[in-house]
Amino acid sequence: MEKLYPLTFSPIFKDKIWGGDKINTILGKEYPGLPNCGETWEISAVPGNVSCVDRGPLKGWMLDSLVSEYGAALTGGKIYRRYGNSFPLLVKFISAADDLSIQVHPDDSSAMARHNCPGKTEMWYVMDADSGSTLISGFKRETTREEYLRYFESGHLTDLLMTVPVKKGDCFYIPTGRVHSIGSGILLAEIQQSSDITYRIYDYDRTDFSGQKRELHVEQALDVIDFSAAGDPRVKYSPVGQGCARMVSSPYFETSVICACDTLELSYSDAGDSFVIYTCVEGSFTLETDGNEPVRSKAGECILIPASVSHVRIVPDEPVRILQTTAQ
Repeated sequence: MEKLYPLTFSPIFKDKIWGGDKINTILGKEYPGLPNCGETWEISAVPGNVSCVDRGPLKGWMLDSLVSEYGAALTGGKIYRRYGNSFPLLVKFISAADDLSIQVHPDDSSAMARHNCPGKTEMWYVMDADSGSTLISGFKRETTREEYLRYFESGHLTDLLMTVPVKKGDCFYIPTGRVHSIGSGILLAEIQQSSDITYRIYDYDRTDFSGQKRELHVEQALDVIDFSAAGDPRVKYSPVGQGCARMVSSPYFETSVICACDTLELSYSDAGDSFVIYTCVEGSFTLETDGNEPVRSKAGECILIPASVSHVRIVPDEPVRILQTTAQ
């Protein structure tokens, strides 16, 4: 059995009706044959969209097969006990040239009952945003199912929803049940549960590439929407000049932001219960680990650090910002 080492994967490109070009123009990724690229799935074990290792002795291995083969050495003791051979997280980059549908995601119990898969709690980190870009996250005030339906049926649902201007560096936590939408002109990193279940509520009467309107899930959405007020949906965090700052703590993942201008050494010996994912959102760096080949990474790329790797060195080429995520 090959020794585990920090893993990188070939991205899975997704064309979308609302997809933009920033995955190419800002992140430098090519997607020949697609009309656009709305998403790249960077680390995924969602059935039908499983990531493939792209470097080192394990090149060609699929992520789900690695979890089955290596178990807790890859995912960590606590995580393996909770999820078994299922990898629990999914990491994407999303580029929107048009507004995404207004949508909501179910929680674990609803998703398991209806779709036999986990729910979809997620977070967003804005990597770029055009001037005037906005997104939707939750309700402006507490509402009811009956009031929601009145606004929805009259075509004025957005009057109930919290629309937020965004800028580079903003972070948002989107729990299950929260109505939301990413707006046009935004490039972001998304970290979420390993699920692809979305209930579309409103899609602006758009037609897809074949001229058909996309399916809506109005009734399913009603069963899972959280009608409480969202408050300020931005995650408040305080990045440091050199080191880590906590951003999001959820029942499924914890994410901090690493900022580094000089070499930074980090130990995960006390966190060996989980793998670590590095998602580079600004700058570039080399990741060094004992006994393994160094890994180069830049904005728009991810590294999966197995739980068996306990010590890393981040060597930045320039000021770098990395999202550090562990599973829960």
